[in-house]
Amino acid sequence: MGDGVYISKNMNSDQIGFIQLLKENEIEYFTIDDIQDRLGQNYENINEVLENLVKKKFLVRLQRKYYADINFNNSFVIGTFICKNSAVGYWSALSHYGLTERFPNTVYIQTVNKKSDKALLGVSYKFINIKPEKRAGIVKSGYGNNQFFITDIEKTLTDCFDLPKNSGGFDILIPAFQRADINAEKLIGYAKLINNIAATKRMGYLAELFNKTKLRKFTAYAKSIVNERYNVIDPSGSDEGEFENKWKLRLNVSKEKIFNIANTEY
Repeated sequence: MGDGVYISKNMNSDQIGFIQLLKENEIEYFTIDDIQDRLGQNYENINEVLENLVKKKFLVRLQRKYYADINFNNSFVIGTFICKNSAVGYWSALSHYGLTERFPNTVYIQTVNKKSDKALLGVSYKFINIKPEKRAGIVKSGYGNNQFFITDIEKTLTDCFDLPKNSGGFDILIPAFQRADINAEKLIGYAKLINNIAATKRMGYLAELFNKTKLRKFTAYAKSIVNERYNVIDPSGSDEGEFENKWKLRLNVSKEKIFNIANTEY
């Protein structure tokens, strides 16, 4: 609460009028910097109005200058609203696209900005910082006040293989990759963008193992960049298992187990 802000015992005309304007304009979240332009009203006492409405539980303060209706609870919208140049990604995006039935307890937000993880309204948010040149494949989802930005399916999978710790783990990522309807051209483009040979080899190997015929062009590309260094198929596992020479991968998870994992959820 700002210093010197007067908190009234009851709702006054400014507070009532502000809530009415929000409802009339169907505004459920906003910043101080843009609210007066959106409402076409000039509030000299905007901080006092907002602090009173937060205190009286009509609004919730998301962070400095960022507010939302107390009943608004779309975590994907909130996560991308409080962080500029961001999008829902990784495990959260896998869940959104129906590629896993395991719903994460954390909302994963990809952003080109540095932002600390935080909890809001009982939801934990993890902000993953990426280089601006890796920002791609961003699409809009939802309607009206429930619209948010999210990585498309191909970029989501590529990002998960690039940073698998944000995917929920091998036993979530593998079924998602096997189930997804993937565009080969997009996957090639995103693989080039992230420039992670190990991740591309893993995707290429799995595409071939699962006989994903639509990904033959991607598989050919992945084979073309295979280097001499061996990488384990599951980066979170130990350095052991059968060597897959064609892909320069070490199967610390056997082929049989990969198939079992791929069919576990479905």
